[in-house]
Amino acid sequence: MVLDADSIDDCEVLRAGRTRRLLGGWIPAPSTLGTFLRAFTFGHVRQLDKLLGEALVRAWRAGAGPGENRLVIDVDSFVGEVCGRLKQGAAYGYTKVLGYHPILATRSDTREVLHIRLRKGSANTQKGMLRFTDELIARVTRAGASGIKLLRADSGFWNVKVFGRLETAGWKYSIGVRMTKHVRASAEQIDEQAWQTIDYPQEGEAQIAETTHGGRRLIVRRTRLVGPQAQLWPDWRHFAFITNRTEDITIVEAEHRDHAVVEQVIADLKDQALAHFPSGEFSANGAWTVLGALAHNLLRWTQQIGLPDSTVRTARTLLRRLLQIAGRLTRHGRQWTLHLPARWPWHGDYITALARIRALPTA
Repeated sequence: MVLDADSIDDCEVLRAGRTRRLLGGWIPAPSTLGTFLRAFTFGHVRQLDKLLGEALVRAWRAGAGPGENRLVIDVDSFVGEVCGRLKQGAAYGYTKVLGYHPILATRSDTREVLHIRLRKGSANTQKGMLRFTDELIARVTRAGASGIKLLRADSGFWNVKVFGRLETAGWKYSIGVRMTKHVRASAEQIDEQAWQTIDYPQEGEAQIAETTHGGRRLIVRRTRLVGPQAQLWPDWRHFAFITNRTEDITIVEAEHRDHAVVEQVIADLKDQALAHFPSGEFSANGAWTVLGALAHNLLRWTQQIGLPDSTVRTARTLLRRLLQIAGRLTRHGRQWTLHLPARWPWHGDYITALARIRALPTA
């Protein structure tokens, strides 16, 4: 998966050339690997989930973690499309696409996957969100994040119990809410003089204001078009979220909109292992999902620890520069030598990352 495998057949690359001899142990054929995955149960998937959490603990202790710094976490879900109607648990959801509906939590600055859970395609957006939040809080705490923690999510995860759970844990949050009649009534009570204009594209304008709803801080952003297009949509459109943050409204609202970076993580996962869900068994696909997240994190940790000053964001670029290399291994005098391409632009980055990772202390 780290080498960009998105199906069981792609794992045949592990049996090519001297790779099996280098890795050692048992390297199964793709058909055997498929049989192995189909034997997974829900309990086995939970064990893999624990592995993902333990890998997070070790990576953060090795220098990839936030430590005492602020940690911003984005929660979202996506639809993983499948082909064929024999996939166990696949169904049509709100997108009218046949597939699964995983939920995941990501770290906004490094784009790591902190937690992920495969769900049926017909699952409601916030199904299992409360338990997912409990597990996320415990996982981040075990990993050693001791600074301020902020969780952001869209209106699909609006849940008063989740608000209470985060407040009990001492977390900050900004979670979108749907414009129900009660929320709309709260927004309509805002005085017209309280609206502040913020930067927006020239084709429109946007304003923000705040009030309270259910005893919590409610921030509302309203937008509308200007110019000729305004004749088609002349009215304000409202977008609201609830937060327990106390900073200035402009800062809180701008950072809440940055929640959209989670879509880039989803795009990376769909471009890697989660481009397909290869098995017909739900538990096998659940295991594949967790392993795909672990492979994604290994790539991100390679960048964080090996190349901390790198500005590369997309996983595809990291793969091309550090892993998908036309190199070969030779052995002479009982020593292995890795031959890399000549005049390779990222030779220095590769050697630097390798040296830093080798310098990490053993467990």
